[in-house]
Amino acid sequence: MTVVDVRPVTHRIADPMDAPPLRWGVIGAGWIADVFARSVLGHTRSTVQAIGSRDAHRGNLYAARFDVPTVRFGDGAYERVCEDPAVDAVYIATPHGLHASHALHAITAGKPVLVEKAFTRNFAEATAVIGAARFANVFLMEAMWTRFLPHMVEARRLVREGLLGDVIHVSADFGGSPEYDPASRNFSPDLAGGALLDLGVYPVNLIHDFLGAPESVRALGALAPTGVDLRETILLDYPSRRAMGTALSSFAADTARLATISGTEGRIDFGHDYYGPGGFTLVRAGRRELVFSQRTELGWQYQVAEVARCVRAGATESEVMPLSATLEVMAVLDEARAQLGVKFPGE
Repeated sequence: MTVVDVRPVTHRIADPMDAPPLRWGVIGAGWIADVFARSVLGHTRSTVQAIGSRDAHRGNLYAARFDVPTVRFGDGAYERVCEDPAVDAVYIATPHGLHASHALHAITAGKPVLVEKAFTRNFAEATAVIGAARFANVFLMEAMWTRFLPHMVEARRLVREGLLGDVIHVSADFGGSPEYDPASRNFSPDLAGGALLDLGVYPVNLIHDFLGAPESVRALGALAPTGVDLRETILLDYPSRRAMGTALSSFAADTARLATISGTEGRIDFGHDYYGPGGFTLVRAGRRELVFSQRTELGWQYQVAEVARCVRAGATESEVMPLSATLEVMAVLDEARAQLGVKFPGE
């Protein structure tokens, strides 16, 4: 950790290695599950106990790569992972169009659940999953890993302590340019494709983290030939607070992937790829007052540690990423899609 100029970091950010261990069951064996396993095994005391995959070959490769004792594949594989008594908690790593049904498997089995973002396809599905978890008294959290990273923890502290004054604007963008394939998860309506749920959830979530739920939402954008969103700019308005947020997401271009929190007395400028491990600069009175940086590999270990601490404490949700935040962000995404004219099959 490096801090220069005026203001020191005055608290210790919790080490994921200090969190209690959990034995994880993983649903889905794609690249995102790989990052999860590397974060768990390399930076926490937890382990991956079981992997469930539709594809036996992929499941076996995953197990061999990460020394996972149990592989489940074929029909009922996901349910068997959730029901395994050796599994303490379940991570849902399938495409977000499948999250609701897979999360419900884990909740039915009474297992704590970490659901990859976007949490579900829409607000209605999110409400159903959260309702089931609350009824079963089971821990549930969206895997919005950004909220748990050291630079975001520190940025929230500075905002809370008034270093920026009143926050009046939060801006963030996230754009990439995947190859167009109408059958891929990025562009298929059947798989809840589109830039918004895949990338836009990050800038919208960042705005929510610092401003909360907006009073109104306005969206402009363009659609891909398949009917999912290709790009959008979303205005989140908070007129009673004289504040607003702007979120840009795109599958049409690689954007700068920057974010800024602006207040009446200063601003925080995050570096490239603000949503991952990194740092920020605090600017006040026209000069750099503080630079925060921390060398952190991968970064998902912080949310894994949060789940473990919550489960040990008997909590059913996280105070950092509460279920109310998941619902409020999903409501923004639903409204933006409605304004853009994007509707998934079955909605």
